[in-house]
Amino acid sequence: MDHQPSRPMTYIGIDLAALGANIRALKRHVGPRVELIAVVKGNAYGHGAVPIARTALQHGATRLAVARVDEGVALRKEGILAPVLVMGYTLPDNMARAVAHNLTLTVTEINQAEALDEAARAHNSRAKVHIKIDTGMARLGLLPDEALPFVTCLAGLPGLELEGIFSHFASADGPDKSYAHEQFARFMDVLRTLSDAGHSFPVRHIANSAATIDLPETHLDAVRCGIAIYGLRPSAGTPPAVPLQPVLTLKSCLARVRTLPAGAGISYGRTYITPRRMPVGLVPVGYGDGYHRLNSNRGAVLIHGRRAPIVGRVTMDQLVVDLSEIGPASVGDEVVLIGAQGLDRITAEEVAGWAETINYEVTTSLLSRLPRVVLDG
Repeated sequence: MDHQPSRPMTYIGIDLAALGANIRALKRHVGPRVELIAVVKGNAYGHGAVPIARTALQHGATRLAVARVDEGVALRKEGILAPVLVMGYTLPDNMARAVAHNLTLTVTEINQAEALDEAARAHNSRAKVHIKIDTGMARLGLLPDEALPFVTCLAGLPGLELEGIFSHFASADGPDKSYAHEQFARFMDVLRTLSDAGHSFPVRHIANSAATIDLPETHLDAVRCGIAIYGLRPSAGTPPAVPLQPVLTLKSCLARVRTLPAGAGISYGRTYITPRRMPVGLVPVGYGDGYHRLNSNRGAVLIHGRRAPIVGRVTMDQLVVDLSEIGPASVGDEVVLIGAQGLDRITAEEVAGWAETINYEVTTSLLSRLPRVVLDG
């Protein structure tokens, strides 16, 4: 009889059924005329780019977006053929590689455009490009008054196909949407100026996850959904109007169970001293896995469906929890650091609060030494 390998002691669970449900819910929300671009940069926000990309495409996404050429090439090497937009800056030296793998690049400088044009013509092809407009984020992109001369120049390069134009919101995830409305107005002004000069783009996009959910007037031809497809909240304090299911769980198990006497100092620096005789458990997870050290003496895990507080400092490979409220516990018992167990759930948003960060960082920080266990979707 075949032996089935056991699940790793500590692992990240990826629920592809939840991902598929999130994609379908977002597609229903934007309607059939709007494309959904699934953002899978940063190893799909720590979820694993390849299975996430494949599942997103199966459930209604038509395009993918990454930050760097290397991320796009990795998808191509796994046989993913859908359009892939590289949203970040690409060095001119990397244009030939991008063309060879049929990646769509964001172009914001003339030297980039000329290098890409040369690479495309050498490859006997035309490279699709998207232009980024800086409407108020002050990062990558052309200022509104720079758009027309730049696009006019690019239109004269035969190796380029001007497929898309986009911008990015700085604060659409906040309760006050006034600045997002200002940015959208600037973007639409740019589009009108370009249209009046005879330049049109079939793929106009500005809506991130927050705007996809809350600002339907910004949907245009496509929306770019990152955090939402993973079932995480674009705004940590506000449940999204679209029903979303968390895709990622982080689980481990108890590696040691014992009772410490009163006055015992736990972990480096002895930042926690046991106030009484106290049962504790050792969990083999630490900041070497991407679980933040700021969770020391703040966070909690789930064991037997109840919360066990983290006591002492989180170390590179291990942390200690107080088992006083758990009841009898044994080595090997399941520990949930992100996810549900019994009637309770620890969300990425809650972990972010302990670590003084955002849910994006909680999942993207999880390192590759944690195996991803994929559930079929």
